[in-house]
Amino acid sequence: MHRPADEPVRPQQGDAGGPPPGGASLDPEQLDPAVLAALLARHGWRRRGGAAGRYSRWTPPGPGTGTSLLVPEHRAFPDSADLLAEALTALSRSPAPSARDVLVGLSVPSDEIRWWRQGPEGGGGAAPWPAHERLRAGARAMLLAGALAARGRAGYHGARHRAQAEAALEPVLVGAGPGDGRRLTAFVPAGGGRATVTTLLRALQAARDAADYQRATGGMEAFDAAVGMGMCHELAESIVALVRGSEGLRVTLDWSPAAGVPEGFARRPEPVEFSPGDLPALREAGARYARDEPSVPVRVTGAVVRMRRSAPSGPGTVRLRVLAGADVAQVRVVLDEDAYRIAGQAHLIGLPVRVSGRLESRSGFRRLTGASGVVPVPADEAERDRLMKSLQENLGFFEEACGGDD
Repeated sequence: MHRPADEPVRPQQGDAGGPPPGGASLDPEQLDPAVLAALLARHGWRRRGGAAGRYSRWTPPGPGTGTSLLVPEHRAFPDSADLLAEALTALSRSPAPSARDVLVGLSVPSDEIRWWRQGPEGGGGAAPWPAHERLRAGARAMLLAGALAARGRAGYHGARHRAQAEAALEPVLVGAGPGDGRRLTAFVPAGGGRATVTTLLRALQAARDAADYQRATGGMEAFDAAVGMGMCHELAESIVALVRGSEGLRVTLDWSPAAGVPEGFARRPEPVEFSPGDLPALREAGARYARDEPSVPVRVTGAVVRMRRSAPSGPGTVRLRVLAGADVAQVRVVLDEDAYRIAGQAHLIGLPVRVSGRLESRSGFRRLTGASGVVPVPADEAERDRLMKSLQENLGFFEEACGGDD
């Protein structure tokens, strides 16, 4: 998670920068003055009077006055749209980092998650580059854990639902904190990402409670119960990564003022904090989740994308692109000689295969063991065309993999 605030979250991203987003594209006729005022207050802008009942005057945080905005109290006055248009223009031109964050919140109604890694100040208040990168990577891993848990509770997700969870994070925007490299903000669109945010908040609160229980009693039972709230191996690992090398981690959440507060949640959720003293319990919990998550019986339909065996005959390993039957993108499966030949022949005629077995948690649910019942299955025309194209591009490879002339 390393995109600037005007670009979507991707697995690999660059530093924040570029012009502030949204100022020119926002329609002042559609803008709610109350939402603008709420975002200004959230991001540290100071209200400095104004005409009572008509408009308020706001100045940015920090020394000096800088940009001054006039925000109407409501849209009942004829000049409200003009004032809002002027405010948007001033925000888009303001050098204040908070102005950019306000524009992001206006452009895409978003819940805002903030991370703060506490630690001693470096030279000039700057954090070392590796610590800055650790913050970004850890924050993204934490969001991904929330997206995974929103799709199903499990102590260890592995590769299950990962593609869908990563796709859910694509609209998320990222804004750097106030220049010290220890703060980061994620803007999660409330329209499609609220399930991730609410699940993550409950999971973090459950992790905090479980860590307190373990430190008080020495027992891990609370971590087992926390799985039902979204806690998992992936979340434990992300917390450990963010806390390690710091004096503590603080995670805060603000709901989108445009979307409102979701049912069952506090208007201003309490920050969730973790310290280095929590690391032993979190590490043990993460290992426990990965160790105890059971393998899953499945019946997978998949397209053969790779075949390998050490001799022209005998068993071999096949990699399948999963089409149905499991919430993973690909699996590896060891087949006996007859099943391996069936898989190769199915691919040669452009058909997927169906196979039963168990998805092994120890490999991250990427390996199928105890394979049986390998049979070719019909495919729709589009899928068959894809398989035939793959075969034509890799014909030599498959001839070798299937045993050549044997």
